Amino acid sequence: MAGIPGGIQDVPNSRNSIAIDSLARFAVEDCKKRQNALLEFGKVVSVKEQVVAGTMYYITLEATDGGKKKIYETKIWEKPWLNYKEVQQFKPVDYAPAESSC
Repeated sequence: MAGIPGGIQDVPNSRNSIAIDSLARFAVEDCKKRQNALLEFGKVVSVKEQVVAGTMYYITLEATDGGKKKIYETKIWEKPWLNYKEVQQFKPVDYAPAESSC
């Protein structure tokens, strides 16, 4: 997935991508560990990417939190040649300070 260095762009066919699905699941699992949350991955809603030293993925996903469906935004930095990925941000779309984010 080559892109313009530094530019954020849509990732075509991202909702059918096993690799993107895996990254979204990774973010949900990371949040569950950090917050002891009751999150369950649902589906990928949309994806953007930014080519940096690796790729920064901006994934909007649906997850169930304690039985209630919510939309979350996550930012994941991946460097596949180093087998490295890190969740930079994970928060509900309608983020309010009272709600938890990872």
